[in-house]
Amino acid sequence: MTSCTKNAGPSNIANGNAVTNLQLQVNNLPKETLSSTESGNLLFMREEEKLARDVYTGLYNKWGAIIFNNISASEQTHMDGILMLLNKYGLPDPAGSNAIGVFTNKDLQELYNQLMAEGNASISAAYNVGATIEDLDLYDLGNAMGSIDNQDIRFVYESLSKGSRNHMRSFYGNLGTLGIIYNARFITQAELELIINSDMERGF
Repeated sequence: MTSCTKNAGPSNIANGNAVTNLQLQVNNLPKETLSSTESGNLLFMREEEKLARDVYTGLYNKWGAIIFNNISASEQTHMDGILMLLNKYGLPDPAGSNAIGVFTNKDLQELYNQLMAEGNASISAAYNVGATIEDLDLYDLGNAMGSIDNQDIRFVYESLSKGSRNHMRSFYGNLGTLGIIYNARFITQAELELIINSDMERGF
């Protein structure tokens, strides 16, 4: 794995390849009529993925645990995937040039502040914040997929969900090494157990 000071390490190359492959898939799928619900979900998910990236960046700077560095790079790929769709459909980017920790959506701003405060308390609290973010992300992606019919949006959301399930497995495992069991807060406990009892997926 690479540190945050290396720009061409294995993790960054893998993420770059993932972005390239995702862009090809998005380009190859048809541009379909976009509903107000679909556009609203895209705008929200762009910033929710930014929240994940920004929190993990902050927690890596606080604790130096490599899991946060690696997953923050993956979350950047998630952000890139949503941006592809925003560009394809001519939607404004709510993340824009906002700095780390700055959000257009007020609810996400408050959530970021809350999660950073929690994660700065201890390394175990930081891992718990990671699991909570992935829990919420999976919940929101699942809800969004229930109201979309555009093939390209569904493809990106499914790809992001695979990555989030992998992230959940990682944070759950790190908590487990500390003797802490994470219980689902947003998805169901049954969904969580299915995730943690299954193998890593090919995702980002």
